[in-house]
Amino acid sequence: MTTIQVRNVSHQFSNQEYVLDNINLNVPEGSIYGFLGPNGAGKTTTLRLILGLLKKQKGEIEIFGKPFDSSRIEILSKIGSLIESPSLYGHLTAVNNLKVWQKIYQSPDSRIGEVLALVGLAHTKNKKASQFSLGMKQRLGIAIALLHSPSLLILDEPTNGLDPGGIVEIRELLKQLNQQHGITIIISSHLLGEIEKLVTDVGIINKGKMLFESSLVDLLKRQHQASTIYFDTNDNATALQLIHQQKIEAQIEKERIVVSQLSKQGIAQLNQTLVANNIEVYGIRAVENDLESIFMNLTNN
Repeated sequence: MTTIQVRNVSHQFSNQEYVLDNINLNVPEGSIYGFLGPNGAGKTTTLRLILGLLKKQKGEIEIFGKPFDSSRIEILSKIGSLIESPSLYGHLTAVNNLKVWQKIYQSPDSRIGEVLALVGLAHTKNKKASQFSLGMKQRLGIAIALLHSPSLLILDEPTNGLDPGGIVEIRELLKQLNQQHGITIIISSHLLGEIEKLVTDVGIINKGKMLFESSLVDLLKRQHQASTIYFDTNDNATALQLIHQQKIEAQIEKERIVVSQLSKQGIAQLNQTLVANNIEVYGIRAVENDLESIFMNLTNN
């Protein structure tokens, strides 16, 4: 089942160019969906449209299998969100900040203690929010988003500005929410190395257009053949001619032959061809692409 379906959605501000151009996005139920793109790519605009914070101009949005336009209140009652920085009362403690939202959500009193324990803030007691570190503020923002026991959590750059320790804390918290509590999560970010450790599915957006969407496993498998392979030989010029005769793209860089888009079998076959033509191959090194290199390749092209 798909928790979020965005179909053919476009959006523009005033008479400017479209900030979203006919995008399609699908968030599977039970997934942690990494919504990736450079700053200004359209990530926050998309999330605001999903939450109804911006009025949809074109296209369709369905959440939990229902059209957002006709089921807005029911849908929003099942969503928790943190867009950009959390809105906190600095003069109040974590408990009292949660009490403000508890009245709005009409959640039971016991829920406050539950979410504080869940995000690791049960120890804060009388400490005011203004005295919290940035990571603690982010966790309190997530606690507020969890107060009404949502099925879907929407987070916009939740680790932005955090130190490495804070990033790890948020990552482990989100994994726990997903794996132990069954919450579907969509998280926007440009911290690609961190996202790769967290998400199950990926959507990549740039300049308002969706470039790619799949499970993280499928994306990495697909891009495996786009690994960069380095050949060290005794005669690079002749070796390069032989490689081009095989209709394989390659070039010489820093006294090495650089080849891309070869499978493991293709690497072995190319090595056999070179050796059969009296080329001495001193070394072969394949560098597999990680999510960051895949992202850079997609957005640069």
